[in-house]
Amino acid sequence: MNDKEILEGILLTTKGVCDLYLHGSIESSTPKVHQAFHTVLDSALCMQNTIYNQMAGHGWYAPEQAQPQQLQQVKQKYANIG
Repeated sequence: MNDKEILEGILLTTKGVCDLYLHGSIESSTPKVHQAFHTVLDSALCMQNTIYNQMAGHGWYAPEQAQPQQLQQVKQKYANIG
């Protein structure tokens, strides 16, 4: 396993953890539980950002640029909602 594969695995795991903490925060029934989930979510998001920046710095994670036509389609799709 090389460094890129290791960081990909860590990034995917961290994203999953963020998802779990977000849902815990949304579903929490008391302010203390909500704050606990919110605190660990913030920490996990910072960790995810650090991992992403490391990968991007090595050229291992390059987001695809959306084409103007794709952006326009999304705008039109959601223009009439609300």
